[in-house]
Amino acid sequence: MSITGSIVIFVIIWWIVFFSLLPIDVNRNKKTQIEGEDPGSPENPKILKKFIYTTIISTMVFLIIYYLVQYNYLNLRNFLM
Repeated sequence: MSITGSIVIFVIIWWIVFFSLLPIDVNRNKKTQIEGEDPGSPENPKILKKFIYTTIISTMVFLIIYYLVQYNYLNLRNFLM
C-alpha cells in the first residue's frame, strides 16, 4: 500500500467515524432561544472531544486494515482471479 493510498484510506475512515460520532453525547435542550437559530442545534457539541475520539478509533481501524493488506489477508486480486 503506497503512502498516498494509505492517507486516502485513513481520511475516508476518519470522516466516516466522525460523522458516526457526531450525534453521540449531544444535549438538545436549550435554556435560551436565539431568533433564527435552529431549535434542535446543540448548545455544546463537544467537537474537540469528538475529534480526539475519532482520531483514536480511525487509527485503530486503519492499522487493522493496513496489516490485513500488508500480510495478504485482504487482497482483492485473489478474489478476481
